[in-house]
Amino acid sequence: MYLGIDVGGTHTDAVALDESGVAAQVKVRTNHQDLLASIIEALEGILEVVPARDVAQLNLSTTLSTNAIVQGKLEDVGLLVTPGPGINADEFMLCRDYHVLGGSIDHRGSEIERLDEDAASEAIAACRKAGVRMFGCVGKFSTRNPLHENTLRQMLGPEGGEIADSVTLGHELGGRLNFPRRLATAYFNCAVWRVFGAFADAVEQSLARLGLAHVRVNTLKADGGTFPLAQARRMPVQSIFSGPAASVMGIIALCDITLDSVILDIGGTTTDIAVFVDGQPLVEHDGINIGSHPTLVRALKVRSIGIGGDSAIGVLGEVVRVGPNRLGPSQADCVAEGCPCADDARPTLLDALNYVGLADHGNVAASRQAVEAFARCHSIGPAVLAERAVTAAAGAIHAATRELIAEINDKPVYTIHELLEGRRVAPKRVYVMGGPAQAMKEPLRRRFELFTVVPEHAGVANAIGAALTRNTASLELFADTEKGVMFIPALGHRENVPRVYSLKDAERDALNHLLGHLAEMGVIADGDNAQINNASSFNMVSDGVTTGRNIRVKCQIKPGVAFTLTGGGR
Repeated sequence: MYLGIDVGGTHTDAVALDESGVAAQVKVRTNHQDLLASIIEALEGILEVVPARDVAQLNLSTTLSTNAIVQGKLEDVGLLVTPGPGINADEFMLCRDYHVLGGSIDHRGSEIERLDEDAASEAIAACRKAGVRMFGCVGKFSTRNPLHENTLRQMLGPEGGEIADSVTLGHELGGRLNFPRRLATAYFNCAVWRVFGAFADAVEQSLARLGLAHVRVNTLKADGGTFPLAQARRMPVQSIFSGPAASVMGIIALCDITLDSVILDIGGTTTDIAVFVDGQPLVEHDGINIGSHPTLVRALKVRSIGIGGDSAIGVLGEVVRVGPNRLGPSQADCVAEGCPCADDARPTLLDALNYVGLADHGNVAASRQAVEAFARCHSIGPAVLAERAVTAAAGAIHAATRELIAEINDKPVYTIHELLEGRRVAPKRVYVMGGPAQAMKEPLRRRFELFTVVPEHAGVANAIGAALTRNTASLELFADTEKGVMFIPALGHRENVPRVYSLKDAERDALNHLLGHLAEMGVIADGDNAQINNASSFNMVSDGVTTGRNIRVKCQIKPGVAFTLTGGGR
C-alpha cells in the first residue's frame, strides 16, 4: 500500500492506494504553527481504514522549507567562498558571515593556487564567535576538483559531529558549472537544514508511535520526483515548492494526457498553473529562483497566484475582485465551514460558489447570509456580487495562464524528457483539480473556451501524485582522458581511466553508478527508467595535436509515477 501526504496552504490531504485504486482518503485543516500535527492527524485518519502493516511506503510533500524561506525564518549561515580569478565574489554576498578566501582551481580541475588555510581558520573562528553553526563551502570549479571544499570541511570537523554534518559543499549540489547559482543553492540549503532535520526527526518518531516504523519514507522534490528522507536531510533545499510538483504528478496519475494542456490546481489559498506539451510537463531547465537568487534547484515550471476557495471577495467601485488575500481559518469557518455566521463575516470564493449553486459545501445558508450582508455594505445585489466574484476568479486564472504561455513561447521549451526547439505551445484542454475543481469547471470552461476535465479524486489529486511519484535521482560524470581521471561530484567518486576512455564508456559508467547509488539507499529503480540527459565529448588540442578528450555526461531516473489510476474525468 502506498501512502501520500500533501501539506497544502489550507488543507493537508492524505491517501492510501494500490493498483486497485484509492483505499482511503483524509482531508484535515493545515496547522501552520505545527505542520507535524497536521500530518499525524491525517495519518491517524488513514490508519482507521488501512492497517499499518499493509503500508510499505510514505511519500511526503511538505511546505516546511518553503515556509521557512518565505517567512524569513532562516538560520545564520557562514559562507566560505573560493572564486579564483575572473569573478568578483563580493557581488554575490548572500549573508552577513560571507568570507572570500584565496585559492583557485581551474576549469580542468588543476589547483593553480593553494587554499589560504590561515585566512580560512580566521573566517571559521569569526563565524563561530558570531554563533554560526551552519557552513557552506563553495569553489568556482569545485565540481572539477573538490580539493578546497573538502579541506574546508576537514577544518570545520574538529568542533564535533554536529558541526561536520551541517556543512554543505558546493560540488555535492550537482555537476553543472554556474558559480552564482551554486552559491545561492548552498546558502539556502544551509539556512533550512536544521529546521528540516528537526522535522524529519519528529516524523520518524511519530511513525514509530503509529506502528509505521517499517515504512520507507520519501520526500517530494520540486522536479516532480522523490528522494529518501535521509537524503532530504542533507539536501532540504530540493524539497522547496514540492506542492506544485505533487499537483503535476497527480494529474499524470489520474489522466492520460497526450495534447498540449493547461493544468489548474485550485486550493484554498492559491491556484497552481502548469502547462503540458505533447503530454509532458515543462521544467525550469536552469533552476528556479528563490526570491531574486537563481539556484541549481531543478523544478517543474509552475505559476502560483493568490486565488483559492478561501480567497476573500473585495469590491472597489463597481469592480468585484477575488484574492490575493486569504481569510484566516477562524473567519473562513464562520461562513463556508458552517459555523454560526457573523453579520460582518467576509465572504470567500467558496461562499460565492455556494450562493450561485455551483457548490454545495458546508453550511450553504451561512454562505448566503455572508454574501448578502457584504453585498448590502457595497450597495450591490448579492446574486450580482457572487456571479462577478466567480467570473473574476476565472478571469484572473485565465489571465495568469496566458502570461505563462506567452513566457514559455518566448524561449526554448524544456519538457521533463527533452528540449523541443521551435515548439510553440497551443493548449487544447484544461484539467482542473483541487477542492473547488468541480464547482469552477463551468466558469473556467467558458473563460478558456477549451474542453475542460475534472478527474475522479480531483480533491485529493495532490496526495495521489505524492504517493505515486518515483525517485528521480541524477548525477553528472566528468572525465579528462589527458589526465586519465573520471569523477562524479555528487557521489564524491574519483577514479583513474585509460586514455582510450570514450563517451560510450562514460555513459555506461554514469548509468551504472546511478543505479548502484540508488541500490545503496534501498531504492528499487528500474534500469529502463534511467536516461542520459546530456552527453558531450570535446577534443583537447595542444600544439596542433589532440592530447585527450573532455567528457561530460548527465543522467537521471525519468520523472514519472509508479502506476496510474486513469479512469477518465467528468
